[in-house]
Amino acid sequence: MFGAEKGSSDKLDGKKLSIGIVQARFNESITNALAEACWHELLALGVEEKNIKHVKVPGALEVPCALQALAERDSCDALIALGCIIRGETYHFELVANESGAAVTRLALDYQLPIANAILTTENVAQAQARQHEKGRDAARVAVEMANLLNELA
Repeated sequence: MFGAEKGSSDKLDGKKLSIGIVQARFNESITNALAEACWHELLALGVEEKNIKHVKVPGALEVPCALQALAERDSCDALIALGCIIRGETYHFELVANESGAAVTRLALDYQLPIANAILTTENVAQAQARQHEKGRDAARVAVEMANLLNELA
């Protein structure tokens, strides 16, 4: 081991954190399930309900704009991007997937703010449904762990 590392329970303690969630409405049955799983996991990790800001936008391409607005408010320790892009018959899938993903990463780096990206990119609805709960929970855990890490490094 290369040094003393905080225990995993410390890394996943959300009691002092404020988290912002941006949810795309497109493919809403999937994104609602993502949001519900994410919300419940944040509460289980100790994030207080009053410290969770949840906003909805039309689709995955609008998620980065709302993330940026939340980042500029400087009131969140971490953000979470939720959406669902399902491959269709045109190139639009690649455009939306690539642009939304790149924008989320760019915002995290520009603002030095953890952003858990749970914008699903799947071939079909069945794949999205198979991932909706797990990825929602994963996003909550990533946001809390990374917020604590960045707070520790500050």
